[in-house]
Amino acid sequence: MNLPKIIQGGMGVAISDWRLAKAVSQLGQLGVVTGTGVNRVMPSRLMDGDLGGHVRRALAGFVLPEPVQSIIDRYYTPGGKSPDAPYKTPAAYSINPPKFLDQLTSIGNFVEVFLAKEGHAGVVGINLLEKLQMPSLASLYGAMLAGVDVVLMGAGIPTQVPGILDKLANHEPVTYRVDVHGTVPEDDFRIHFDPEAIFPGIAKLVGKLKRPMFLPIISSVVLAKALLKRSEGQVDGFVIEGPTAGGHNAPPRGAVSLNEKGEPIYGDKDVVDLEQMKKLGLPFWLAGGYGTPQRVQAALAAGAAGVQVGTAFSLCDESGMEPELKKRVLRKVLDEEAVVFTSPVVSPTGFPFKVAQLEGTLSDAEEYEARERICDLGFLRTVFKKEDGSLGYRCPAEPVDAFVAKGGNVEDTVGRACLCNTLLASAGFPQRRKDGYVELPMVTSGDDLVMAGQFLKAGKTSYSAADVISYLLGPSWRPSLLPSV
Repeated sequence: MNLPKIIQGGMGVAISDWRLAKAVSQLGQLGVVTGTGVNRVMPSRLMDGDLGGHVRRALAGFVLPEPVQSIIDRYYTPGGKSPDAPYKTPAAYSINPPKFLDQLTSIGNFVEVFLAKEGHAGVVGINLLEKLQMPSLASLYGAMLAGVDVVLMGAGIPTQVPGILDKLANHEPVTYRVDVHGTVPEDDFRIHFDPEAIFPGIAKLVGKLKRPMFLPIISSVVLAKALLKRSEGQVDGFVIEGPTAGGHNAPPRGAVSLNEKGEPIYGDKDVVDLEQMKKLGLPFWLAGGYGTPQRVQAALAAGAAGVQVGTAFSLCDESGMEPELKKRVLRKVLDEEAVVFTSPVVSPTGFPFKVAQLEGTLSDAEEYEARERICDLGFLRTVFKKEDGSLGYRCPAEPVDAFVAKGGNVEDTVGRACLCNTLLASAGFPQRRKDGYVELPMVTSGDDLVMAGQFLKAGKTSYSAADVISYLLGPSWRPSLLPSV
């Protein structure tokens, strides 16, 4: 595979959807779909009537008709559901998920990658979060069934993934060690995934799968070396993400202090030594504030294979952000009122999380306070060990009393937001509650959000993924679609 100079970031829930990834991949760069929350996104698209028939077309490409028919029977709504009707919510993952949930997750990821790769010869990646461990096995397998070329994973230390990719390529059973609070060293809690048990007969139907490249997303040389030493399979390169990138950021190294705005302060310890990275002998891409041609050239001069860019792509025509929300963010940029706040508390993961400040979204303090705390999706739940040895699940964004009753500290609930629901709303799939409340969006963006304004000159109010790539790679680059497959 020719190494791309531009990796399009895997953003939010369905912001980096198949349309954006396909547009970038067709232009010779690495388009990336996000695998986060796909088991809620695909059913929502079906409940909205599957305009254009894209989901059903991809489902028809899955080799086993029975689980596909179960999904269609449960979720597909011809003409779309009533605007006042809620979306059906799949079960939250546990360490022993029901078979249908694994099927739904695998097939959802298959659909996303299938559509991103459809009709061209470009390469497509999938982005997953190590913090969301329990859906990972089903997600990886589904993406591999669709021929995904690259797996990117951050928000943790994903040492288990390379070996899992090796086994899934042969349809072998795999396990994932799950992080559990309150354990002792001899504890070993795992989630299991057996392709043949979930999809009987699939190995004979499709044969050996392609093993995708694995690119962990890291924030230090120390972490890169740890992954190379401890990983249970081959690591093929790295994405080095700095603290100016959107979404989740790695916490500052050492003692955490806040600036006058209440944001984490990053220092010299958080700067990655690129000379040390080059000595590791693997390609790497730089991310976080690399959305200009000057920064791209600086990255290449420093030995990088290229850069990863998120924010510019998140607001382009092809991104999955809800259209009116996208227009509102771009208006903030044009009016020079765009502000991004790195919150140390809003994410239930405990990682710093960047939030674009926008009225009428959950970044608004009044809107945040008005929302009833509900945890009905559970993507970011953590697992804890009870006194009797059994496992429980909690999230600091759930109702405070429930979290405390499960042994959580009340201090950990302060300022936490339900990213599961708010990020789905940002992609146009807001849940509607029985009392009439509609979940509000929250926009995450890198610190260079203001740079999106350079795409809107001469009266333009929107721009394309091709505009982003052309800007980043300079006048010598010309958009020419890769051949069809």
